[in-house]
Amino acid sequence: MTILGIIPARYASTRFPGKPLVDIAGKSMIQRVYEQAKKCEHLTEVIVATDDTRIYDHVLAFGGVAIMTSADHQSGTDRCAEVARQHPQYNVIINIQGDEPYIDPEQITKLAFCFNDAGTQIATLVKKVANEQELFNVNSPKVVISKLSEAVYFSRSPLPHIRGQEQQNWLSHFTYFKHIGIYGYRADVLQEITKLPVSSLEKAESLEQLRWIENGYRIKVAETELETYAIDTPEDLVNLKMR
Repeated sequence: MTILGIIPARYASTRFPGKPLVDIAGKSMIQRVYEQAKKCEHLTEVIVATDDTRIYDHVLAFGGVAIMTSADHQSGTDRCAEVARQHPQYNVIINIQGDEPYIDPEQITKLAFCFNDAGTQIATLVKKVANEQELFNVNSPKVVISKLSEAVYFSRSPLPHIRGQEQQNWLSHFTYFKHIGIYGYRADVLQEITKLPVSSLEKAESLEQLRWIENGYRIKVAETELETYAIDTPEDLVNLKMR
């Protein structure tokens, strides 16, 4: 099995313009993500997919591999699909978030192992919710998981609702999981899901993975105990430097 790791990176972030090039302890964020991904021995190749020449030139300058993609993509998934079409030799594509500078290679490995099962179409990671702040944080999607270790539903709200219990007691009555936003796809499935129209559930929750579930695709889930830290805003960067 050949696995291609793709790191989508765009310059024009609404909340943090230019964040792939921001300096973190002497290296850019995109360089740190790239170097962490390269440590995963299960990835045959790692490519940065960008629509900005500043990012493209920077990746080449530190010795990385980058490809220019369309500026019209609505998501990182779409950007991955464009790169995958140019590299049909890969069986599996892993979409690595470009704003997690210290992603652990073990998380990528855990995701890659999901595809040892020939029936896996799409895979992602989850982590047990540790506290009420995580449980009720609308920016941290939760995942309902079946006995087959597949995602039943993703929501910004805590699901399920524990009837008859005060919300502060929910964690003691049920094991909740939050979504860790790294995805793997069979190469053919990736091309299929990027052709699907936006779905009603996706619009409601603003979570693109609901489009896949609503159209009958199955998402394999693997549990990780490792935390991730994404840089979405300048404030996140300040908090990271204080850690």
